[in-house]
Amino acid sequence: MIPPTVLAPGEPVTVRLEKHGKPDISYAGVVLGDDGVRVVLRAPWALPAHDLGFATFAPGDMFTEYYWRNRWYAVKEVRDAAGARKGWYCDVTRPVLVGPGELVSIDLYLDLWLSADGRTVLRLDEDEFAASGLAERDPAVAARAVRALDRLESLARNGFADLLD
Repeated sequence: MIPPTVLAPGEPVTVRLEKHGKPDISYAGVVLGDDGVRVVLRAPWALPAHDLGFATFAPGDMFTEYYWRNRWYAVKEVRDAAGARKGWYCDVTRPVLVGPGELVSIDLYLDLWLSADGRTVLRLDEDEFAASGLAERDPAVAARAVRALDRLESLARNGFADLLD
């Protein structure tokens, strides 16, 4: 049996986000910690400004990203260039795949936003999820994705207490 890859703090890592039917997105980050289950990394926003309506991600923003090898989501704390928290953007994903210097996150369309003040929780992209055909292609995975979004919403309403410590 091949032992799992555990990344060292300070190690550069490439994050690859995959979504069925869309081009992969890759970007660089630095590992903050990896306990064999959860990987935490920091990565700057590497694209032009992107206005989501409820928040804008812009050059200079810094993301602290939390990935799990045994959970169906990722949580990303977003801060502006001055260090002020904008909120948390969460992706419903398959459990992260970790290799030497690389994380692969397979996106399952559903997302969630928690505002910096903790008052606004938004379920996102449910229309994209429905249109993706995932429920027809793989009903079991689609059901896991919906349960993961429900779990994320519950965690967000508690401010991610104990999840990100």
